[in-house]
Amino acid sequence: MHKKNEDEITVSSDRPLDIKDWNEDHVRQWLLEIKVDKEGADILYNEKINGASLLLLEMSHLTELHLSMNAKILIINKIDLLKQKNQQQNDIVTHSYNLKPYPFGRFNAAHRYRENSILDVTETGPKDYIQPCHEFKEFINTTEENKMKKYTYEVIRFAAACMNSRTNGTIHFGVLDTPHGQIVGISMQNTDTFDVQQLHAIEKHFKRDQKQDDKQVQIAKRCIKPPRFVEVLKADMTSTGKFVIEVDIEPSSIVCDCSYFNTYNLVIEQDSMQKSTAGESKKDYGKSFLIRNSSTCKNLITSDSLKEYEKYIKDMPRLSQLRKDAEDKHLFLVKSSVQGSKLCEMITGGTPSLDRSHFEWYIVVANKSHPVQLENLRFLLHMDLVAVLDFDPESAESGLIKLFEERKTNVHSPAHYKITGAVEDIANKLKLTKNTSWVFCNGGINEENPSDADNWLIEKGSSVRDVVSFLCRKDVLPHKKFLTIFLILSQVSNANDPLLATFSMFLQELNGGNQILCIIDNETSYTYWKELIKGWCREDILTRCIYELSFAEVNGTVLSLWSENRKSSRFLPCGGGSNVVLSKKTEDDLDMLRILCVNQCDGGNEDKQHHEEKFYKGGKVSWWNFYFSEQPGSMPFIKRDKFDYIINTIIPDICSRKRVCEFFSIFHLPGCGGTTLAMHVLWTLKDKFRCAVLKDTTDDYSSIAERVVQLLTYETKEKPKRLPVLLMIDDFQDISDVKKLQLQIEEEWLEQNIFSTSPQVIIVNCMRAESSEQTDDAVFIGNNLSKKEQELFEEKLKEFKKTNTNTKTFYGFMILKNNFLPKYIQGVVKNTLKGFNSKDKHAQLFAVLVLLHVYCKNAVLSVSTCEEFLGLQTKADSKSRKVEDGFENFSTLLIRCTVISKVSFQGVTVIHSSIAQQCLKELSASHRVTKADITNLLLTKDLLYEYTLGKQKLLQDVHNMLVRRQYSVEIEDSLFAPLVQDIMKEKPGMEETVLCNAAKCYRKDAIIFQLLARYYYIKKQDFTMAMDWAKKAKDLSRESSYVCDTVSQVLVRKLKHAFREDKDDPIQPVNLEKYLTLAESAAEACKETQQTANKEAMTRLQRQNDYSIYNTAGHLGELQIAATVIEILQKIPPYKSHSELEGPDTKQLSGPEEESGNESYFHVMEKHVNFLNQLKKTMKQHFDFLDNFFVNLVPLFAGKDKQKESIKHKVFKYFQQYTDLFCKTNWSELYKKSMHPTEKILQTRECLEKNKGDSYTGLVEYLYEEDSASALEEIIQQYDYILKFTEENKGLIDLTNFIYANVVLANINPESQYIMPYQELCKLLLDIIDRPRSFSEILPLYYITVLLLWQEANRDLPTYVSQMKTLYLNELKPLYNGKRAAVHFYLGREKGYGSLISHRDINSCLESGQDISTQWDDEKIWKQVRDSKKLCRVSGEIRNNFIWVADVKFMVDPMFRSQLRKESGTRVTFFIGFSMNGPVALDIL
Repeated sequence: MHKKNEDEITVSSDRPLDIKDWNEDHVRQWLLEIKVDKEGADILYNEKINGASLLLLEMSHLTELHLSMNAKILIINKIDLLKQKNQQQNDIVTHSYNLKPYPFGRFNAAHRYRENSILDVTETGPKDYIQPCHEFKEFINTTEENKMKKYTYEVIRFAAACMNSRTNGTIHFGVLDTPHGQIVGISMQNTDTFDVQQLHAIEKHFKRDQKQDDKQVQIAKRCIKPPRFVEVLKADMTSTGKFVIEVDIEPSSIVCDCSYFNTYNLVIEQDSMQKSTAGESKKDYGKSFLIRNSSTCKNLITSDSLKEYEKYIKDMPRLSQLRKDAEDKHLFLVKSSVQGSKLCEMITGGTPSLDRSHFEWYIVVANKSHPVQLENLRFLLHMDLVAVLDFDPESAESGLIKLFEERKTNVHSPAHYKITGAVEDIANKLKLTKNTSWVFCNGGINEENPSDADNWLIEKGSSVRDVVSFLCRKDVLPHKKFLTIFLILSQVSNANDPLLATFSMFLQELNGGNQILCIIDNETSYTYWKELIKGWCREDILTRCIYELSFAEVNGTVLSLWSENRKSSRFLPCGGGSNVVLSKKTEDDLDMLRILCVNQCDGGNEDKQHHEEKFYKGGKVSWWNFYFSEQPGSMPFIKRDKFDYIINTIIPDICSRKRVCEFFSIFHLPGCGGTTLAMHVLWTLKDKFRCAVLKDTTDDYSSIAERVVQLLTYETKEKPKRLPVLLMIDDFQDISDVKKLQLQIEEEWLEQNIFSTSPQVIIVNCMRAESSEQTDDAVFIGNNLSKKEQELFEEKLKEFKKTNTNTKTFYGFMILKNNFLPKYIQGVVKNTLKGFNSKDKHAQLFAVLVLLHVYCKNAVLSVSTCEEFLGLQTKADSKSRKVEDGFENFSTLLIRCTVISKVSFQGVTVIHSSIAQQCLKELSASHRVTKADITNLLLTKDLLYEYTLGKQKLLQDVHNMLVRRQYSVEIEDSLFAPLVQDIMKEKPGMEETVLCNAAKCYRKDAIIFQLLARYYYIKKQDFTMAMDWAKKAKDLSRESSYVCDTVSQVLVRKLKHAFREDKDDPIQPVNLEKYLTLAESAAEACKETQQTANKEAMTRLQRQNDYSIYNTAGHLGELQIAATVIEILQKIPPYKSHSELEGPDTKQLSGPEEESGNESYFHVMEKHVNFLNQLKKTMKQHFDFLDNFFVNLVPLFAGKDKQKESIKHKVFKYFQQYTDLFCKTNWSELYKKSMHPTEKILQTRECLEKNKGDSYTGLVEYLYEEDSASALEEIIQQYDYILKFTEENKGLIDLTNFIYANVVLANINPESQYIMPYQELCKLLLDIIDRPRSFSEILPLYYITVLLLWQEANRDLPTYVSQMKTLYLNELKPLYNGKRAAVHFYLGREKGYGSLISHRDINSCLESGQDISTQWDDEKIWKQVRDSKKLCRVSGEIRNNFIWVADVKFMVDPMFRSQLRKESGTRVTFFIGFSMNGPVALDIL
């Protein structure tokens, strides 16, 4: 409990706040509280010392009164503190501000008072009978026992006076007389008692006794309203816990007529009154007749005379008529308002409905709300609110944000809006344009204290300025396409109110008030607001305010502007014809998905013609197109041939499978209707599946998975069976990205601890491709319509003609109908570009759009960017002008689209890819505008990137155009991006200018600098410039191994170029020195690349869902250098005389015998002796590393290893060079030779190395090669020889490799005579398993041990598996990210070698073209495997995401956890695959 400071002075709630108003009783009470003895207190009391004189007391006065020293010290000390307290109180009063009273006759008005503010009314008598008179009562010096008596006395007295005077009135309790009208409030526990006691008092005082008729009582009850308790807030808008009690009196003419009202037995108790009445002990007024006389209540029944009373009674009919006339006049004064239509005009921006509003987004700024207002603010729930700036610190408990509990909001503090990085990244983090950002602008978040009005600007103004500035940026929200709505929910009457400062901020940022709307629900609050804004901003806001409508009317008006489709509930299917309501909040949560509901488009008022024109012109299809095609009188939507195949074959087949998430692909050429087909499938199946479209192709797969599973399980968690989700994705870069998403969905499904034996999510993958064969899981849409499709298009064209539809610009439709006929496309483009002038801004911008469309998928320019570039925003009619108008004739080839990116926005793009391609040709041929010209324009026009929406996406798109290369079967490795290569062909040499401009545009971009380095060393052979750019790139991105590798590539290319250009034969010593120095530098750079790749790989392991693979460039680079050095050495005299370099010892490289004439070469090589001595060892290490990497690890997802495919021919070439130099011995000749065993063993090892038989990875690789049996037989013979002559000291590696050779050969050619019998091989294995061994020997030994001893059920098997898994993680840790351990063998049904089945055995029973090693995730293939009976099916029990196998007594991993489709404890059967990371379970049933 807080301990009060000894010097702290408190003022009792029973004493007036102003100390000068204290009487002698108050002073005596205070003296006793500060520990002055009773005697001293009585002395001052008897001297009638009040508050005013107390503050003037000095020590001399106290001495004269003969007070004790103790009393004098206490009083003088405390008086100083009392003076400070009084001054603080006076300061508060000085800084107080006026407030209008609570609206008369209302009980649910959202009105609150602020402590110490002044009511903007005075105590008065009758005015015009309608305008209420007021009376203030402190009610703070009354004891608890007399509080109710005081209350009822004052109410009855005031009420009777008002009723007899026929004037409305309000009596306020908790409001001071001095300072006049100051609000202090009253603390109370129970409010119900006041109403009950008030009714009792009416019954008691408005009739003389029980016998009298109670007519007067009934009238009084109707005139005297129940007490109203108005909350009192602190200056910072938080609650004080106090209230002002108010009672309204309304003596309406229809209720009172000509009645008059006597009161009886009104008693004033001494203790219940203020000091002014303390002299009267008790007085019975008996009958009284009260009226309002000025600011007091006057009793006309006195002991002196009744004349005044009788005269007043006689005049009552006239008074009653005056009241009635006043009421009638008041009704006539109510003006007919036009503000309803004004609100419609302002909130839509002049459009007929909010569905088609000029404004894309809305910002709301609101102050403290009252709970009674919330129901009438529900229109906000339907608005596209980008942000709400909430100034209520208690909003979370009882304010506006409570209304939004049924919507998704992201709560932020103003600090979140401070620009600390890229603007679009901040907007993305805030989720602007995805969910409403709720900004607490005056505390109420993160335990931040609110500020009062006087201190807010200093304490919080700056951070809120950041919010306003951020939201008004042109690269955050579309310029002039958002409206800021100020909701004045509480009266603003303080000139320092935060809302005024915030209004000023918006006014400045928006350059005026045309994008601001103020909504206030009463004219009084409006008057305050208008005058304060005028004082703050010198701005007249009359035209921007709605103030004559109540919030109920505002709510109804705004809601009426939405179509029924927007307001009505949306439904998701549940199966069996049942549906559930999709709540708004859930749909907000699913912000990455566009949900297709069962009742999609129902009740909409969209324009059919608008949607058809947009689609057939070339825009993306919308749900409305399908909806309109199903309406009576409309032709059905055109079905593509592949539609029925997907609906009737692919999807039913997928539904019969067992994997949780499956996918099928619609491959298509651009503009051929692939996306339309996919959406048509979803529309057709929206009753049978929960359908959704992924909005953006983000790589945040885990977040997408969360939303997909949430959609799947919404309102179905308790159901044993649920409808699957049909998820459409569009334009993923690679099929592996689809598989990453598939894996994440399955992982998320498992996290929910739900199990299923059928697909729960089916992904419809819509992807661009040049060609593709139709398979069980894929279709291809080309640019040739079938005969049936052509007939449907002809029929649709006839329908257009019947309805007089203008099809002139239906280019998308006509291109398809004409099967992409070049003549038609050329004609359209030539005719449209007839007046093209490259000096015109709209022509330049059109050319940029064309280039973007051709070279970057989904690239657009935002509408805001186009408007800025064309200068449309600065024109007077900018609001009425569309961006299409700015493009003039070219607008027919352009179309708008919505872009969902970090920030959502409206974009402009070319209608069709074939149109864009033809435009580029036409611009070049007819108008001499080259691709280089357009690209340079794009890179040098700063206006395209300055503070406009979509800036970051545009920068990324342009970046991709310049950098992203195409990889295909035909072109293994394109050296540059297609745009750069096309510029080289069209205008050679201009590409350098383009790339230099790119470097200026992307001033700190390592990838662009890397591109320049590559350009200079590949195309220009300018290695100095290349190294300069490479080093700049490396400085910017030191943690990237790919950027780091650029330095080594510059050196390697420089070495190869210099050697290639050297025509001297033999090479001169001076050049040899240069080449070897360069080679050493390049090798060092490659080593740095390897180190960076290792660090990079370890970092990736820490990141969740990072599937990036290890970069092998550094290893390949060193092999390349070594191979080049070998070629160089073959051209110098010491070796030139030999047909080939001799080995195997590297001494032959570094130390040739000094011969006459070779001294200079010898001296050069001496300098590089260490490098040359390590050459063979270095090459061998890298060959082993790459073998280890590619044999033990395969891609995480089924498919070919593209990384391996891309470099294998290079590695093979380097290995050939290596073996030609160091491994020249031929086994067939060596086998017959007679020589010393030691020498023969050395040459035999040379043969092993040549055949890659000296490592287990080389031996395993034979499983994947054709005609490898003879090589393996040679290897076994070679090991037989080596082991025979090393009987006593047989090496563990030799024995292990020998076992591997036998196992692999037994699989490839089981009939071979060289294979050791299985049992003997097992015995050999058991003999060596416990031998001491080095770390590098353990993993391959344990793998082959598990492989051979599985069927023996060896008791040590669990130990071997456990240690093997640990070794795998340790040894391959930097390498396995984005990979999985390769399965080389499967457990077969037979015994001995027959129990080990390889992929080639399984492939033999599959259809042509199928391969289990790249299609292991295909359920159909596993069905064929089951049918072949080749593999042994093992049973086990699911336990904690593993499978317990009782036969071998350990857990087996599933290949992926998602393959465990059943609950823990369930029995399953499966196949066993053997990988370096332990046995894995496959085809789990």
